Amino acid sequence: MSKVVKVEDLQKTYVLGTVEVPALRGLSFEVNKNEFVSITGPSGCGKSTLLHLIGCLDHPNSGAVYLDGTNVSKLNDNQLAEIRNKKIGFVFQTFNLLPRLSALENVELPLIYGYFSAKQMKERSIAMLEKVGLAHRAEHRPPELSGGERQRVAIARALVVDPAIILADEPTGNLDSKSSEEIMVIFQKLNKEGATIIMVTHEHDIAGCTKRNIHLKDGQVLSDEPVKQVKIGG
Repeated sequence: MSKVVKVEDLQKTYVLGTVEVPALRGLSFEVNKNEFVSITGPSGCGKSTLLHLIGCLDHPNSGAVYLDGTNVSKLNDNQLAEIRNKKIGFVFQTFNLLPRLSALENVELPLIYGYFSAKQMKERSIAMLEKVGLAHRAEHRPPELSGGERQRVAIARALVVDPAIILADEPTGNLDSKSSEEIMVIFQKLNKEGATIIMVTHEHDIAGCTKRNIHLKDGQVLSDEPVKQVKIGG
């Protein structure tokens, strides 16, 4: 199978004043195309740091991250920005939607810097909203949407560039149990259709909806195992 992500001996240390705080201590693993992987572990174990490095939002101190065969650890900031825009779809706990734009306009944002006409942008964005069951709310702004609906818009925005991988950081963290279940059903459907997804979560039930779990402790991989009995939804 083709590798979408390959992490080699990844190390990251933060300097807080005169104190060095190691976040990652030599992680290595691979994620193949069409996998649905959860990353779990206690607070401070390096989950978000790892996702930021895979997502080209930060540089490691040593080691390497390969995304779709490219060693992104060696790229400059402009090159990383291009990779982020073309290869990665982000879904955040806090949605990160612009409140004054409609759902449709929020989904269109990643396409602005591409070679799309206004008509192409609208058609593609509507199609992504349809995929997450929210086309009927396309003209509503985020303040007019529920938390679950906002996260659906965020997922549609992540999908609109046809990314190599979707990175989700605690995507159900701000949602009630019903909305969480609906969001996980969407992720499972997307994975079934071919999407590759890496999801950080601290919720055991949410991790149980993925196909594989990488558990971190103290910046290292404690276990990396298939989920024995995948749950449907939340």
